This record gives sequence, C-alpha cells and structure tokens, in this order.
Amino acid sequence: MTTEHLDLSGSLTLIRHGQTAWNKQHLMQGSSDIPLNEVGRAQAVETGQRLRELNLGFEVLVASPLSRALETAQIVGKELGLEVSETFEGLIERHYGEAEGLDISVEARAEPDAFYEGVESERSVYVRGVKTLQDVVRQYPGQRIIAVSHGSLIRRVLSAAHGKEWATPVPNAQPLEIPLEGLFAWSEENEPLLTGKK
Repeated sequence: MTTEHLDLSGSLTLIRHGQTAWNKQHLMQGSSDIPLNEVGRAQAVETGQRLRELNLGFEVLVASPLSRALETAQIVGKELGLEVSETFEGLIERHYGEAEGLDISVEARAEPDAFYEGVESERSVYVRGVKTLQDVVRQYPGQRIIAVSHGSLIRRVLSAAHGKEWATPVPNAQPLEIPLEGLFAWSEENEPLLTGKK
C-alpha cells in the first residue's frame, strides 16, 4: 500500500486497558464485557498523569466500546483534558468463544481455535485491527491520536507495523507508539499473517 497521499505527520499511541478481575485471575476475556477493577483504574490514572507530564500534545482519543477499554480511555482523557471522540467496533478484543471466562492451558492459549468452538481466527483479529487503525489515522489526519484497545489486538497491530512478530506481552495501561509508515506499509493482500508462534 502506498503512503504517497496519506498525511502521516501525526502519531498513533495504543494503550491496553487497565487490569480487570479476570486479568488478575488469568481468565480469557475476549469480547466479554468485563469492567476495570480498582487496580485497573489506578493504572489508568497513573498512565494519564505520566502522559500529561510528557506534554506530547495528544489531540484525539478513541477506544474500543468494551467498558474496560472505554473507562480506561475516559480516565486517561480526564488527565489530558480530552474526551473520547469515538468508539470503534474494530478495536474490540479477539472473540474467544467457549474459552471466555476460563483459565485455559498454555497450549490452548497459543492456539485457542484448535481447542474451543467459536474462537475468532487470528487472521481476522489481525486484519480488522490494522484496517480499523488505518481508518482512524485517515479520519484524523496529522493529529496525535491515542487509541485504547486490548492486548491480543494490540500485539497483532505491533507485529504488522514492525514487520515481524511482536512476542512481548502487552502490559495493562502502558502506552506504545505505532510507526505509521509501518502501519500503512502493511496490506492484507501483500503481507503474510505472522503466526504468533515461537
């Protein structure tokens, strides 16, 4: 995909939502709408304060509509003087089907669709995550954007934007800047799916 006619003068920072009770218990969350716990709210406040101190000039705040992401965005936004501009369905976490709410094995976490029914394919979350964030950048050209989303989706977007597997876990409420050139260099037609397997 060419970046010739795109305004990539802004920036895109992704933040995974703060901790939830299911995170603490190592349960699969997926698209289940599990709220933040008090630790998660404190994490979001701390992140917002840190970003405010850095004075990076963020202008736009968007989020997944799931409550743990939306509340994280609202808390961060309060520290930055920003309101959530919009929520995007494409930023929702991977759907884990019958695995949601369970503490599944290490083997099943690596390939949940081989063990449980109704699990969204890794390819699907990869493609929709990248395409949604490409659309967000197009919608807010040249602006400094924060998008609050979920761990699996963020890891796939990081893999796409960096052109190699991002194997490091994504911590709760930690901001990660996405290289826009890398994000728009990726296309579904021209790039293979990174497997996520070590």
